[in-house]
Amino acid sequence: MTQELTLTAVQDVLSGFIDPETGRDIVTMEQVSNIQVDGGSLVCDFGLSTHSAPIWESKRAEFEQYLRANLEGLTDLSVNHVIHERPAPPVGEFGLTVKSVIAVGSGKGGVGKSTIAASLALGLQAAGSKVGIMDADVYGPSIPQLLGVNNAGNPTVNENKKIVPVDANGIPVLSMGFMVPEGEAVIWRGPMLHGAITQFLRDAAWGDLDYLIIDMPPGTGDIALTLSQVIPLTGAVVVCTPQRVALLDAVKSIAMFRKVNIPVLGMVENMSGFICPDNNKRYDIFGSGGAKKSAAELNVPFLGEVPITLSIREHGDAGTTNQNLEDPESSASLRTIVETLVANMAGSAEQEPPQPQLPVLG
Repeated sequence: MTQELTLTAVQDVLSGFIDPETGRDIVTMEQVSNIQVDGGSLVCDFGLSTHSAPIWESKRAEFEQYLRANLEGLTDLSVNHVIHERPAPPVGEFGLTVKSVIAVGSGKGGVGKSTIAASLALGLQAAGSKVGIMDADVYGPSIPQLLGVNNAGNPTVNENKKIVPVDANGIPVLSMGFMVPEGEAVIWRGPMLHGAITQFLRDAAWGDLDYLIIDMPPGTGDIALTLSQVIPLTGAVVVCTPQRVALLDAVKSIAMFRKVNIPVLGMVENMSGFICPDNNKRYDIFGSGGAKKSAAELNVPFLGEVPITLSIREHGDAGTTNQNLEDPESSASLRTIVETLVANMAGSAEQEPPQPQLPVLG
């Protein structure tokens, strides 16, 4: 005999489904509402926060599959997706309101780290998340150029004496590139670097963010140590190209992050093959698969690969990096990296729910 579908049964089953952001069940987090049970029919609103925006569709499909598999007597199901409002909590000693802080680093320069950092921010924003990007590469700040705001001038200061980040089509951006004339070099020692990065975090009006992407300088240096001390980073993404000489440095970068207790969220293989437009053949100019192999050896998630394309270079030069998300040669690769990163973070939250962040004292 088929068991009758009841509201109590529905609520019991719902309590077993986990929110991808907090790692806690969706009943406790009040993410299901307007539950209507009529015979074998179930209608409800299911809410995920904008932090989970890149995996909304896959999570909704998983939610529906979960209900169909666990509710006896369910014959008809209608799930309405809604946005679950959840403000970001204050984190770190400066009280930034941000849910996830992700550093993007590389073992050496010239591997497209800044392009990947900008693409991550743009991909998260395109999916519906609230994103900011901090250009911590003080010696070679290229984020303003990539986002088309290199002529924005110095950031302003608000009535609270906070630096107002430059608005790049909805993404707040801070970079030393706004403050140093083009063509001039920044020649600083460690303490000055520490002061600049601290000021970007402490004295800026970032607003309420789901993600703050930090474009790190290449190599292993002071800034990773500074960040590990002043703000609890969610983790780091390491960018490299496939050839061995780049991978050797990427391994050192991973070792650095681990040494300062910054989790490594994954590796991205950039410049992974070139599809010639004349004959549609693939040429592995820098080799292929090196980052994926290294990621497996180091027990680090592999987030995906991005091919060499003329359009990525052209959009970077034109300050229209956002158009890479629409370009047929690069869009699928970049969106896969964003979705894989967020899905992996969700899996980690489910296994080990994050604890509330407290300010760093002393």
